[in-house]
Amino acid sequence: MVDLEQNQAVVRWTAGTQPAVQAIIKAVEKAGFQARVREPKTRDAAQAKLSGWQINLWIGVLGALPLMIGEWVFGWAMESWFQWSSFLLAGVVQIFAGAPFYRGAWGQLKARNFNMDTLVALGSTTAFAYSACVLLSGARQHLFFMEAASIITIISVGHWMESRVGVRASSALRQLLQLAPALARRLGADGVEAEAPVAELRTGDRVALRPGDRAPTDGEVVEGGSAVDESMLTGESAPVDKAAGSLLYAGTVNLNGRLVMRVTGTGEETALAHIIAAVQHAQGSRANIQRLGDRVSSVFVPVVVAVAVAAGLCWGLAPETARQVHGWLAHYLWIANPPESALAAALIIGASVLIIACPCAMGLATPAAIMAGSNAAAQRGILVRDGVALEKAGQVTAVLFDKTGTLTTGRPEVAATLDLARPEPRDQEPAPRLPDLAAALARHSTHPISLAVARLADGKTDLADWEEVRGAGAQARLRLPGSGAELPASKGNDSRPLARLGAIRWLEEAGVELTPGRAFIAEWSSQGATIVGVSVERVLVGLVAIKDTLKPGAREVINRLSAQGLKLWLITGDNTLTAASIGKQAGIPADHVVAEARPEQKAAFIKQLQDQGEHVAFVGDGINDAPALEQADLGIAVSRASDVAREAADLILLRSEIEAVPEALGLARATLLTIKQNLFWAFFYNSLGIPLAALGFMSPVLCAAAMGLSDLVVIGNALRLRRWRL
Repeated sequence: MVDLEQNQAVVRWTAGTQPAVQAIIKAVEKAGFQARVREPKTRDAAQAKLSGWQINLWIGVLGALPLMIGEWVFGWAMESWFQWSSFLLAGVVQIFAGAPFYRGAWGQLKARNFNMDTLVALGSTTAFAYSACVLLSGARQHLFFMEAASIITIISVGHWMESRVGVRASSALRQLLQLAPALARRLGADGVEAEAPVAELRTGDRVALRPGDRAPTDGEVVEGGSAVDESMLTGESAPVDKAAGSLLYAGTVNLNGRLVMRVTGTGEETALAHIIAAVQHAQGSRANIQRLGDRVSSVFVPVVVAVAVAAGLCWGLAPETARQVHGWLAHYLWIANPPESALAAALIIGASVLIIACPCAMGLATPAAIMAGSNAAAQRGILVRDGVALEKAGQVTAVLFDKTGTLTTGRPEVAATLDLARPEPRDQEPAPRLPDLAAALARHSTHPISLAVARLADGKTDLADWEEVRGAGAQARLRLPGSGAELPASKGNDSRPLARLGAIRWLEEAGVELTPGRAFIAEWSSQGATIVGVSVERVLVGLVAIKDTLKPGAREVINRLSAQGLKLWLITGDNTLTAASIGKQAGIPADHVVAEARPEQKAAFIKQLQDQGEHVAFVGDGINDAPALEQADLGIAVSRASDVAREAADLILLRSEIEAVPEALGLARATLLTIKQNLFWAFFYNSLGIPLAALGFMSPVLCAAAMGLSDLVVIGNALRLRRWRL
């Protein structure tokens, strides 16, 4: 991964291969850039870049400012002593302040490429070399040392301001980097606190947190209770209560009580480290729309050089015609004074074309917006995987929601049970009771519905070959001590009865007769409850009604997304009546509710919408949502999502609630709009500036100022995203 903003590349070696660092360095140098192995970071790369351009700026200002004052204020341009002084001062600027541009141009030339440094070096050198030749020849003509020094100085000012803006734009990332403390209060075996560097902490260590302390690593509370501020990671301002068993994340602040935590993750294993890595990756990534700028830039510099040469030849070989055209246009534009000498006009106007055409605004258009957008998202608790994710989010036309844990709280409770088990004859061992069997089947699953069922009983029923069927339920073999005549045995090779806990649809497909429980299913489904059945072989032994309440802000989220013109759907594996009830509560139209959908069917439905021209976002949290998250144009995982769901998602909402969905999509659209605005401005600026410079209406100094201004317009427009509000 290459991060141009941070001036770094991350290279991962294939397992089993020998690292070849020098080969990588040579490959980078062959592409026209310098490279070296990065030393341990002691300061922010953006800050280091800013310092470098600040030195360049001071050299340029101290050299160019006296020349400007001498020519424009005191009129010393034709004085011999001033011309020789100008030669010396401009030479210092060329050698020292111009060095970064010459190094960049030389590196690109060796790689047979051209870039902005090429144009700056050519333009400035042309003005300086022409002036030096005239001065050394003894001819009394106007010289352009001031222009040569000013070009480098003004463009250095632009780079310095860009770097300042870059430092501001990466503020969220720097705040994240500064969250984790350097020291921690580690508890020894005797319970005595001792300060230790965070780098020395290991999994299992105990750390004490006093009020005001930041958690040094990820961990689990083993003692005490307190409220913890997680706002920097989640964007949620309300403190979160923590007690024994609660999870703590590196960088979060303990507010009002003493906590003792057990370290569960250190270094790059922490949630904070993962977030920092994701933000850095997003900032260094490229959106597809950037390919347009790349394609233009690849041919832009050679075309500009050709235009500059053509303009120079025209002014040098046909000066009268060029001046006539210039004079006619001056009536409609403004009065300008091209150099009197044909040779001077040819060189200076050619240099002006080179300078004003520097394509840095075009190159900054997309990465500046992606950096600002990803930082703004991080500050709101929205983790963006890459620039492509931002771009895709800005194009979404339809949003599909999973139900459990996404639109609902994900903390369902058992509302009612129906035990259909028949009494056993006295001479047989009793079959498992419904609560015991259901709890035993559910206890190994992490699905919210299974967790609710597992709380029905201790689940001590003896089971074998337990298996979770994704999107359907769980099944296992019963180990009954007696013959279990009332519970028919399997017809397969295994004589042990097969017990199932799961969706009504799944049981029905397995041949389970549901007639005894139809009234229970209808009654509770109409109330928005999820119904799961328990069967042994093809006999229904019980039903469990589980109610999961709608998240408090879910309906408002649906209303806000609908107001943005998005098409909204609810797609769930639950039964039709329950899905319809939740959809109605959330405000989703009945014809946009899809029920009893398996994971692969969710993905197929998304594919169907995509075939109809929709750009689909899917919001989910479970393992069974992974296929849908992968199929969707944009996958959004809520904070409690499983690791599988997080890996498949493009955006991760660090808050547990879905209120961030409208904000995430709105910010993405704003970022995409900003990219388009920046690209338009870059194209417009060059389309207007190059002809004006070629016709003699813009001096090299004015061209350098205009080029710097275009960069600032692009970056300033991108920075507006930091203050964006829905």
